[in-house]
Amino acid sequence: MGNSAYLKKYVENHPHNKMAWYLLGKEYEASGQAGKARYCYIQAGNVYEAFESSKIPLPEEVLAGYKEELLQESHRKEKRSRFLRKLSLALLLALLMWIPSAAHAPGDRQAAVPVHAVDAGAGDDADREEASEEPLKPAGDEAGGGAPAGTPAFAEPAFTAIGFAGDPAGTQAAAVSGLLALQRQTATPLLHAAALGMEQAGDWLVWSDDLPVAYGLEQSPAEGRTALQAYDARACECAPPDSAALQQRARQWIPQQESLGVLASAMIHYKQANGAWPASLQDLAGPYPDNWIAGTDSTMEQAFQPLLVQLKRKGVDGATGNADAPEVLAKGMAPGQQPFFAEPYEMIVDTDTHTLAVVSGNVLIRSYPVGLGGSQTPEGTFVISEKVINPNGKDNGEFGSRGMQLSDTNYAIHGTNEPDSIGKDESLGCVRMGKKDVEELFDLVPKGTKVRIGKGILPKLKNVPAERFALGDRQDQTNPHRTYHWLN
Repeated sequence: MGNSAYLKKYVENHPHNKMAWYLLGKEYEASGQAGKARYCYIQAGNVYEAFESSKIPLPEEVLAGYKEELLQESHRKEKRSRFLRKLSLALLLALLMWIPSAAHAPGDRQAAVPVHAVDAGAGDDADREEASEEPLKPAGDEAGGGAPAGTPAFAEPAFTAIGFAGDPAGTQAAAVSGLLALQRQTATPLLHAAALGMEQAGDWLVWSDDLPVAYGLEQSPAEGRTALQAYDARACECAPPDSAALQQRARQWIPQQESLGVLASAMIHYKQANGAWPASLQDLAGPYPDNWIAGTDSTMEQAFQPLLVQLKRKGVDGATGNADAPEVLAKGMAPGQQPFFAEPYEMIVDTDTHTLAVVSGNVLIRSYPVGLGGSQTPEGTFVISEKVINPNGKDNGEFGSRGMQLSDTNYAIHGTNEPDSIGKDESLGCVRMGKKDVEELFDLVPKGTKVRIGKGILPKLKNVPAERFALGDRQDQTNPHRTYHWLN
């Protein structure tokens, strides 16, 4: 059914195109939807007969079955929509139970804000009754996270990111689930929280520097009011309120999370290589060959110590809550809030699409076009074992201004003095990149980053921001004492 959406739209706009009806019918037939296929074949008329060498099915033979299939499909969609509405409501109720009122005195056992207004779009009364049958425990009764009752609330907006689902109810459920997870990990109640929306590309969620605000949660303890507000017209099918102020805050949060992802990844790789955590940021930002990261920034400087506490705590007991680590990682983040990128950065190279991506879990952070060597580019899993600026002393030589060696091999990811080779198979096996791309990648991925090379594992997608990620306070990362012989 890869072309069915396009064909459906096409026949809507060109209802007299019999070939389009025939092709749509073949799509439906391949997916087992016989009733719809027959309907399309009737519309195709003599085109069907020409290609199939048989008479088209009579309308009276098809109509009953076609109507039945449409009815069944309608029931399936309604059933899924009702399930997602119920799930969303259940998650919302759980979220409300996790939000202690800032107006309560310390020791007060009341755990939830009375709900006077919830803009959740959660469905009808039957849905509400069914979704709330199971009792929910207040935050203080569960281990591993959340703020104790009486903790002062955090007034600044806190952010997370979710994937846009295929329907409004699914997006709402994803948003409430993400906001619930955000509330549980912080060491203070959140008065304002927002979920940013990531587009989907196959199995990947696409990160960008301008993620739109999809949902917001606001709590007013003085009024005893909590509201879940949709800001995306696709999610609420409404005219949403102005999100300009939230969007401006989000644009500050997004690059912070990229920096925190770099820092956390580097700290984990350092621990794996050395058996101990780095004692300071300078342990990671040493001169070559100790350049785990390509430089530092203000976010990393503020976050190093509290992030180290978080990572050590996870390493000891696997916990995710941060009651013992209430420090703030970055300006605008709530005390105890964790980096959004929970998994270390990895790189994936798809030899079919000539694409290199930086990912964390199923989130695609960057995606660049690359030049490869066809069958000479090795498939498998590697790590970045060495990072060097101006390999062989040149920024315009055959390896460009940056090089990242793949394990202990003669292959590397590097720049090139043949930019026209990007997107082609003209190297001897290395991964070639454009100058701006390889320089941004060098700053994004620490030494020790895993690199997976294979076929058909990435969408053909270029995903780079207008303003590139770049670290400051750079140390010397040249290596004038070695001549590199990578298989360029």
